[in-house]
Amino acid sequence: MNRYPVWKYAIIVVVLLVSALYAAPNFFGESPAVQVSAAKTTVKVDTAVQARVEEALKAAGITPELIQFDGTSVRARFDSTDTQLRARDVIQRALVPDANDASFVVALNLVSRSPEWMARLRAHPMYLGLDLRGGVHFMLQVDMQGALAKRAESFAGDIRTTLREKNVRHSGISRNDQTIEVRFRDNETMQAATRAIQDQLADLQLVGAPDGGEYKLTARIKPEAVRLIQDQALKQNITTLHNRINELGVAEPVIQQQGLDRIVVQLPGVQDTAKAKDILGRTANLEFRLADMSAEARASLDGRSPVPFGRERFMQGRGAPVVVHREVVASGDMLTDAQPRPDQNNQPAVSVTLDSKGGRQMRDMTRANVGNFMAAILFEKGRGEVLTVARIQGEFSNQFQITGMGTTEAASELALLLRAGGLAAPMEIIEESTIGPSLGADNISKGFHSVTWGFVAIVVFMIIYYMLFGMISGIALAVNLLLLVSVLSMLQATLTLPGIAAAALALGMAIDSNVLVNERIREELRNGVAPQAAIHAGYERAWATILDSNISTLIAGLALLAFGSGPVRGFAVVHCIGILTSMFSAVFFSRGLVNLWYGRKKKLKSVSIGTVWRPATGTAPAKAE
Repeated sequence: MNRYPVWKYAIIVVVLLVSALYAAPNFFGESPAVQVSAAKTTVKVDTAVQARVEEALKAAGITPELIQFDGTSVRARFDSTDTQLRARDVIQRALVPDANDASFVVALNLVSRSPEWMARLRAHPMYLGLDLRGGVHFMLQVDMQGALAKRAESFAGDIRTTLREKNVRHSGISRNDQTIEVRFRDNETMQAATRAIQDQLADLQLVGAPDGGEYKLTARIKPEAVRLIQDQALKQNITTLHNRINELGVAEPVIQQQGLDRIVVQLPGVQDTAKAKDILGRTANLEFRLADMSAEARASLDGRSPVPFGRERFMQGRGAPVVVHREVVASGDMLTDAQPRPDQNNQPAVSVTLDSKGGRQMRDMTRANVGNFMAAILFEKGRGEVLTVARIQGEFSNQFQITGMGTTEAASELALLLRAGGLAAPMEIIEESTIGPSLGADNISKGFHSVTWGFVAIVVFMIIYYMLFGMISGIALAVNLLLLVSVLSMLQATLTLPGIAAAALALGMAIDSNVLVNERIREELRNGVAPQAAIHAGYERAWATILDSNISTLIAGLALLAFGSGPVRGFAVVHCIGILTSMFSAVFFSRGLVNLWYGRKKKLKSVSIGTVWRPATGTAPAKAE
């Protein structure tokens, strides 16, 4: 009756081993480390950079405890701060020969001391939020109306170009915020313009009506296009912020959307608010220029000969230098979109869309330079770097493709760089705060003690009140805490002070399930049921109540997660995970222990579950220890 099959015990053992593995990195502490990340959007940190770091350290006679590449940065861990400082200088000289034109950011950091084999299994500690580690917090407001007005201005230019190409006469085009008005002398001309605009600009909603002695065509951006523009603007701003914050060398920056038009930026470990604000507000610009492939220009690529008059020399990422004309054909503020799309041969390419002004300039330039090369140059911090050089295959205007990408990943990366050169919409800081590292350490200490003493108090009470069943409940509570920490570590969640509060609350809620089971067993014993049958009935009949209470609490937690923000979401994440882990530990795991202890006893006469109060009638209940 009260026996688990072997496969259930196997599940328990596997869950415990996996949980212990992924929870362990949180208890190893942190070691001094050096982090290498990209300083420019055109620079990519990969395994080749890791190899260069390893070679530089080996040549200097420095042996790191661990070097790992996490996808966006390379981190080298050392045994002391003295070795860390020496290694930082060595890596700086190897990767950044020119401090005025740095391609990489070499920053001091702290990483987990967990063994290398754990790192290979992606067993990492939880991130610590600002309130636990210290740092700066910004709330940025994105000017969505400004982004829509900018797009409407672009549409107004596109309408002017379309009507000129279709030879449709109009009496004037004006823009009123996000609404574009085009006037005509007669209805037939307005209808012809409507058909022309609908063919070329599908994102506009057109309404025509008489207006005095003329006809007015009103164009508005469609609601679905408005949502797309806002979503793209927000994502582009977030991507740009990610690229810029790499320069600060922050290990775990939090950059996330909050609501429809706000971005939260949290930089743990950063205390220089002025520098952080300077980085966030930095501007970048994209320019399209003609590349000079003449013999005179090629002779100046090595830097020994001067570049021809009216030309400039730029580096192309890690490739060869490129000589380009000084005249700008189109700039980043004229770019409205860049998406990775296959070309006519189904090869990876980037589709670029410019506004009407950029389209006219691009058409004039390409008409006279078919067969020549065009370069896209990204300017950051006063320095330019060539993103790509492509051959001009024919005349084009506001829409064209950059081909020869090689791979889909390269096309996606270039499209992202073209879009993320600058901010898609203006932003302003509406909230900022700084938390010192000493306050964060104090918060960690207080949070740890609150969870620890809460756990001890609950276990002591359960043992006193429920005897052996109370001890089993305490073990199940410890397993629940282990599961909670391991799941948060697997998800690489950011632990905050509200999260610690949710963990403490999860302990109290988890023990509630054991109380229901234990009281149900007592009730069965009080009714004269045999001990083995009472244990079975206690778990079986309490399960429905436990499930109902946990589901109702989970619904409230999901509501907090869906509609909350900031600390509320941090609380809700730990709260919801704690509910799910408690259902496993309080029912499945604790019953496994009870079955293991009592299930093998065929003639069980009593159970250690504390005092079973006798009913008022005096009927003797089953004996309990």
